[in-house]
Amino acid sequence: MSCASGIDQATVRVVGSHDGLVFLEKPAGLPVFPPHRGEGPSVLAAWLALCPGAADLPWPGGFEGGIAHRLDTDTSGLLLACENPARLAALREEFADGRLLKRYLFVSLRSVPWDEHRAEQPIAHDLRHHGRMIVQRGADTPHRGRWFSARTTLLRWGEHLWEARIETGVTHQIRVHAAFLGLALAGDRRYGGGTLPAAIVPPPGSGFLLHHLQAQGPGWESPSLQPPEWWGRFRPRDTGPR
Repeated sequence: MSCASGIDQATVRVVGSHDGLVFLEKPAGLPVFPPHRGEGPSVLAAWLALCPGAADLPWPGGFEGGIAHRLDTDTSGLLLACENPARLAALREEFADGRLLKRYLFVSLRSVPWDEHRAEQPIAHDLRHHGRMIVQRGADTPHRGRWFSARTTLLRWGEHLWEARIETGVTHQIRVHAAFLGLALAGDRRYGGGTLPAAIVPPPGSGFLLHHLQAQGPGWESPSLQPPEWWGRFRPRDTGPR
């Protein structure tokens, strides 16, 4: 399958590849898949423009074009795609076995006195609020459906800047675990994050600061992608947590 690389297509860029994996850079405000009956701008549309042959391969449902995972529309940064269904199957196996690590940066509304924390509370759909997830606080926590195992490690980079490392991939995992620990993402109103600082002007379609920095698996590591310039003073100047 022949794909163009290093080309800007609807602000989605190919930033590298390795052994059947393609590393894409997604801007905040752009959905991964078309939101309205398969129409409208999306990472998938941009990816298929770069790599038309990907549309003709037999991908499983939910992985159209070989795009291997989802990011919230608000989230910027790394997105993984696969060149063929066999590589996608191998990547999904790495993920299921806990051998895939994903690193994110986010900006919190508040500060806390600690520098590192690991959250392992299961997550489920909120019974009372559609579109929200909820952390299991006890045996009787109201929820819908089953509980999903979730593991998130939080590391301080600055007073309001944090790294989240995850080996699982539950919907809204970082957002709901961070909020549970008192670190709701600034601007994430769904989980108590209030509004963004007045100096931060996100692109249309984005309301909070969450960025997929890097991913790594057995024998491979993606490039590390800096958050967008519009993060302003929250954009890190150093290379890691304190």
